[in-house]
Amino acid sequence: MMFDILQSFYRIALELTVLFIGVSFLINLFQGLIPYKKIEAILENSPSYISALFAVLFAFITPFCSCSTIPIVVNLLRNHVRFSIVMIFLFASPVLDLTILTLMTYLLGWKVSVIYTLTTTFLSILIGFSLHALGFESQLKNVYVEHTSQSPEKKFDLRFAVKETFSLMRSVYPYLIIGAGIGAVIHGVVPADWIAQYLGGDTWWLVPIAAIIGIPLYIRLSTMIPISHMLMAKGMALGPMMALMISSAGASLPEITLLHSIFKKKLVVAFIVSVLSMSSISGLLFYFI
Repeated sequence: MMFDILQSFYRIALELTVLFIGVSFLINLFQGLIPYKKIEAILENSPSYISALFAVLFAFITPFCSCSTIPIVVNLLRNHVRFSIVMIFLFASPVLDLTILTLMTYLLGWKVSVIYTLTTTFLSILIGFSLHALGFESQLKNVYVEHTSQSPEKKFDLRFAVKETFSLMRSVYPYLIIGAGIGAVIHGVVPADWIAQYLGGDTWWLVPIAAIIGIPLYIRLSTMIPISHMLMAKGMALGPMMALMISSAGASLPEITLLHSIFKKKLVVAFIVSVLSMSSISGLLFYFI
C-alpha cells in the first residue's frame, strides 16, 4: 500500500510541477506587456458591460488567492472604480486563474474546465451587478489607502519571469504538493466503494453541504485540483466537488476577517451568501453534464 501511495504521489507531483512551472513562467514572461494602468482606466470609465468583461480579464491575469485580492479591491475603490465592477473582480479573481485552469483541464478534462470558467464568469458578473442594484454600495466603509508611487511598467523580461515564477512557487507550490500528497493517500487508502456510496450518485443535497463546508476549510484551488482528481477517480460526484472547490477558493475565514475592515456587516453577509450561491449553482449545474 505504501508503495502505491508513493508511486501515485510522485506521478501526480511530477506532472503538476511541470505544468505549474511552465504555465507560470509564460504568464510572468508576458506580465510586463500588460497595461495595468489602462485596464484600471477602462474599468473606471467604460460602459458597464465592457468594464465587467475587463474585470474578469483582470481576474485572469492577477493570480491571487482570496486574501491577496483584498488590497487590489481597496485600491480600485480608492480610485473610484464602480462598485459593481469591483465586486465582479472580487468574486472572479480567486476562482479564475490561468495556471489553475490549465491544471484543471489536464486532470479533469477540457469540458469541465470550460463549463467551470463560463459558469464562474457569468455568476461573478451577475452577483456584482445584483449587489449594486440592491444598494449594497452604501455598506462600504470609508477606505483610505496610503498612496505609493507607481513603478514604471516592466517590459518583456526573462529575468523578471524567472524571478516571479520562483516567487510564485514559494507561495503557492507547497499547497499544490500538499494536495498531491492528500490525493495520493486518498488513492491508496480510502475505499472506492465508500466514496461512491456516500459522495457519489445523484444526491444533489451534498452540493450545498459541500459549499458550506468549503468556506472554513480555506483550501486553495492549487491544493484542491489534485485532491478532486483522486476523489472523482474513486467515485465522488463532480457536483459537490465543484461546490467545495469554489467555496473554499472564493471565500475563507481570513478573507472574511479582512473584508470586515472595508465592508459593513450586511455586505459581509451578502458576500458569504453570494459565494455559497455561486458554488452551489455551479455544483448543481455539473449534474447536467
